[in-house]
Amino acid sequence: MQIMISEIKNWMKDAGEIIKEALKKEGLTVGTKTSRKDLVTNLDKQTQDYLIKQILAFDPNAKILGEENGKDQLTDLSGRVFIIDPIDGTMNFVLEHENFCIMIAVYEEGQGVLGFVYDVMKEDFLWGGRDIGVFLNEERVPKPKDCALNEGLLGMNAVMYANNIGNARIMGERSMGVRMSGCAGVELMGMALGKRVGYVSNLAPWDYAAGGILIQALGMKMSNLYGKPLQMNGREQFIAGTPQVYEELLTLSMESLK
Repeated sequence: MQIMISEIKNWMKDAGEIIKEALKKEGLTVGTKTSRKDLVTNLDKQTQDYLIKQILAFDPNAKILGEENGKDQLTDLSGRVFIIDPIDGTMNFVLEHENFCIMIAVYEEGQGVLGFVYDVMKEDFLWGGRDIGVFLNEERVPKPKDCALNEGLLGMNAVMYANNIGNARIMGERSMGVRMSGCAGVELMGMALGKRVGYVSNLAPWDYAAGGILIQALGMKMSNLYGKPLQMNGREQFIAGTPQVYEELLTLSMESLK
C-alpha cells in the first residue's frame, strides 16, 4: 500500500505543477457543460487524462470513475476503483485561480480505502485512510472535537441555502456561521482539520469520495440529505458532520419532509 500512496501523491503533485505552469502562461480554454455556470476547461480534461495514464500504468486492471471525458458512469465498484476529480472547484479555478483541488479516492471491493485531496495553490495535501490515519502533508491530523452545530462553521451549497432545501437555511442559522467556498475538497478538508463542523451540498461521487474517506477515518459521518447511504452514482444532496452535527443536520432535514 505504501508504494501506491507514494505513487498517487507524486502523480497529483506533478499534475498540480502542470496546472500552475499553464496558469502562468494563460493557457486556459474555458467551455460549459450543462449550463453557463457549469464550467469545464482544457486543463480539467488534460489533468484527468494524465492521471488515468499514470493509474493504468501502475495498475492495468484498475477501474476508473472520473468527472470528464466520458468516465462519469461506473455501475460496478468491484475490484480496485480510482475515483478522480481532476479539478474540483472549476469556477474558482477559472475566476479566482485558487480554492480548487485535485482529488483521488481508491476503493477496493466497494469500500473506500484511501483518499487524497490536494489544494494546488496552497500546496496543502490531505491524505490517508481508515487503516493508516489521516495526514496533512506529513503531519498526522488529530481527530477533531465532536462539536455541536452551534459551536462551529457550516460549509454550505449556495443553491440549497437560498432555497432552504432540506431546511438548509435553518441549519445555517443554528451554526456559528455559513461558509460557501464553492469547492467540496476545500470544505471536506476544512472538516478534517476542525475548521468546519459540517457540510451540506449537492455532490457527485468524485466530489465526496476522497474527502469522505478522510472525514470518516476521523470519526465523522456522511450520507444523503435524509440519512440513506450515498449511491456513488449521479448527484446527491449530501450532509456530513461531526457525530453531533450529523445527527442535528439529519433531524432538521427529516423535519423538512413533514
